[in-house]
Amino acid sequence: MKNCKKHLIVALIVLTIGQFLAPMTARAQVMEVGGSVGLSYYMGDINPNKPFVQSDLGWGALVRYYDGTRWAFRLTYSNLNLKNSDKASGYRPERGLSFNTKVHDIALIAEFNFFDYFTGSKRNGLSPYLFGGISVLHFNPKADDGKELYNVLTDVSGFSDEGGNDISDGDAKYSRYAVSIPFGVGVKYSVSGRLGMALEWRWDLALTDWLDDCHAYYPTYNYNGERPEWINYSDPSGFTNDPDHPSQNDKEYLQRGNKADIDWYGYLNISITYKFNLPNGDDCNKKERYKNYD
Repeated sequence: MKNCKKHLIVALIVLTIGQFLAPMTARAQVMEVGGSVGLSYYMGDINPNKPFVQSDLGWGALVRYYDGTRWAFRLTYSNLNLKNSDKASGYRPERGLSFNTKVHDIALIAEFNFFDYFTGSKRNGLSPYLFGGISVLHFNPKADDGKELYNVLTDVSGFSDEGGNDISDGDAKYSRYAVSIPFGVGVKYSVSGRLGMALEWRWDLALTDWLDDCHAYYPTYNYNGERPEWINYSDPSGFTNDPDHPSQNDKEYLQRGNKADIDWYGYLNISITYKFNLPNGDDCNKKERYKNYD
């Protein structure tokens, strides 16, 4: 799956460079506004291999600008629900980890249509397309009981001092903001003179490994008295408990997640847009130039 996505990124870059070097054609300046709805899903340390496991509802809004019939540029907002668990993915069920998070994503994306496309056209009203861009996202992973995992420090070692006292003081927190690289494929269809529709599969390479609050190693613990709350979130299944000394971790430095990898999320969606023609004072013969797209 990851190799396939890498190949798609390379193909998109090559295609983009080639199109910028190609001769410029006539341009019709159009703006579209609309919304999308679909399925969002997560892939990472808890679910590394299976798209759409525990997928959930996502929605978004977009503004798209056409400068011709091949290239479009859009600004999008996406509101995506991501969740997963070791039990659902079956990857490492002994850990017993799970999470859910709401992702708020704002992206600037370039699209390339394989064929001439113009919303409202009778001849050029259908085209597959590729797209890629950059986005900024906010996330806040939570446990099943609603606890914000960001405040629990479930992936930092050294939680106890030599006397066995809990010293998890909340210093080593990660950022809940990140950058991602969205890209994917889709197909556009002109429904009427003003309405367009698109079916799209978007992947996001999130430049963070904390969407699921699972990153590196199990934290070390050695406590006296009552079990600290954070251990229930770091190791909910008791996987690292020493059978002979339940207050100690007998699997110190065991990987809880792969810190060399970063997380992904996807969004399979349908969008509906409404077209506005933008005025172009430099083109007095606009109707004649774009008659083939009527």
